[in-house]
Amino acid sequence: MKKSHKITTVTALAIAPLVLSACSGGGGGEKAGGDVNTLSIVDYYNNEPDKSLVQTALDRCAAELGVSINRETVPGKDHIQKVLQRASSKTLPDVLMLDNPDVQEIAATGGLSPLSQYNVDTSGFAEGILEAATYDGEVYGLAPTVNTLGIYYNKELLEAAGVQPPKTWDELKAAAAQLTSGDQYGIAFSGIATYEGSWQFLPFMWSNGGDETDLTSPEVAEALALWQELVNSGSASASVINWSQADVKDQFVAGKAAMMVNGPWQIPALQKVPEIKWDSVQIPVKEAGQESVAPLGGEVWTVPVTGDDAKQAKAAEFVECISSDENQLALAEARYTVPTRTALADEYVSRVPEMESFTKQVATARSRTGKLGEDWPKAATVIYDAIQLSLTGKASPADAFKQAAAG
Repeated sequence: MKKSHKITTVTALAIAPLVLSACSGGGGGEKAGGDVNTLSIVDYYNNEPDKSLVQTALDRCAAELGVSINRETVPGKDHIQKVLQRASSKTLPDVLMLDNPDVQEIAATGGLSPLSQYNVDTSGFAEGILEAATYDGEVYGLAPTVNTLGIYYNKELLEAAGVQPPKTWDELKAAAAQLTSGDQYGIAFSGIATYEGSWQFLPFMWSNGGDETDLTSPEVAEALALWQELVNSGSASASVINWSQADVKDQFVAGKAAMMVNGPWQIPALQKVPEIKWDSVQIPVKEAGQESVAPLGGEVWTVPVTGDDAKQAKAAEFVECISSDENQLALAEARYTVPTRTALADEYVSRVPEMESFTKQVATARSRTGKLGEDWPKAATVIYDAIQLSLTGKASPADAFKQAAAG
């Protein structure tokens, strides 16, 4: 997860009349539109090489479908605002890419068209990503690839200390303690007061049976107690409350952390430092035998309701093409993401072996909006506020969530 922009449920509901008005076809009939063989596309892939890699996939689909595309990339922080502006001005694109936690909020406004209207094949996709793109029983988009979290470790440091990559919480605590020496901490993670902090906490909470529908449960408190113990024991820096995931990567690269919680988007940066020999494993669970469950990050391609039925049908074909097996493997291999069709996992890992642990993690990963839908941002805020209270010693893990929920 490299993004933190979100809109609140209140905001989404407030703009619903605008979206619905903008999407009206005028009396419910088919609206005469522009050239069906030219599709407009909006996404937020601004940075190279992602922008060019995605362009290659888009061009491949354009050629396959015999269409021309007009692509616009907008800054990630401005993306949702741009969507709302286009809705109000009746200029929604034919194909719209959304960060997966935003799909349900936008679908709730009536601004997206369900893919079932176009007989788009949604079988074979990882359950978590379909869950993220589903609202009121309908799937509104497809993601060609996704990302998630894992534990990176410095192979040389672990080997020198005689430490095995941790699989359980006890092993994590023991390994982190043994790997802490001088200005080197055993582990680094992001406990910052943003959605990044909540995102990094979810694997520990979910794998322990905790649930965002009840943040006052013992299972949720136990996960936070683990983080608190790592900080209080000195195995993790107290500065984790200020670190973004990029900061965590910097600590790892600088040799100031032997392990880190992070995602596969950091691999290109790690490859620029060949002296750091690293590998990764899935997020540890409390007890052996439990299933490691992490959140899914990634973008979903959707079909906005523009009132032009013919262009919407063509846009749906385009969305389906973007998530073809060929495009999934090409994008995943080039961008260090994971294909969303589970049947592609083995082939992908054979091509990109350094992605093995992340690919396994995706198989059991969950959508952040799967249970709370449009209310997820509220829970995310409570989570990162509770993390701050606990790691700064202002509240016990159990009390931290109660205080955070109380506002």
